[in-house]
Amino acid sequence: MDKKTIWDLNRDAVADYRAKEKLPIAVVLDNIRSLNNIGSIFRTSDAFMVERIALCGITATPPSAEIHKTALGAEDSVDWRYYADTLDALSALRADGYTICVLEQVKGSVDLREFCPEPGKKYAIVAGHEVEGVSQPVVDNADICIEIPQYGTKHSLNVSVSTGLAIWHFFAAMI
Repeated sequence: MDKKTIWDLNRDAVADYRAKEKLPIAVVLDNIRSLNNIGSIFRTSDAFMVERIALCGITATPPSAEIHKTALGAEDSVDWRYYADTLDALSALRADGYTICVLEQVKGSVDLREFCPEPGKKYAIVAGHEVEGVSQPVVDNADICIEIPQYGTKHSLNVSVSTGLAIWHFFAAMI
């Protein structure tokens, strides 16, 4: 088998991509410190037609050479907005009709495999700090907490990996 060339992939130009209808998914980054993780989440969001990203607290914003290194231009195709406080982002998203879904290991969380996004609903996927996770005030403002089951010796996944898994789960259920 021959690998596909960039022309075989038939990708949109940024302007054409930005004009397309997106999945009703927003990603909220609650104090993500790694610019590489931020860039990776931008790139995954582009791949699966995420509507927008909210960059909150200490989360860096484009333009940034370090974000670009992993985003590879997705910071230009995916809509984003900065919020000094994650709770302000959640308020704005809730006012726009989004259900707030926090990715966090909490008592009473729902296994990602068992969460079924409903067609026609809007969802915000909230991911947290690489060490501390999603802050407690943000967890307290969630409509639902979703947990990715894990069976190894580590207690968590990299934030860009867990966000990517969640985005894929929502994408696969909604397309």
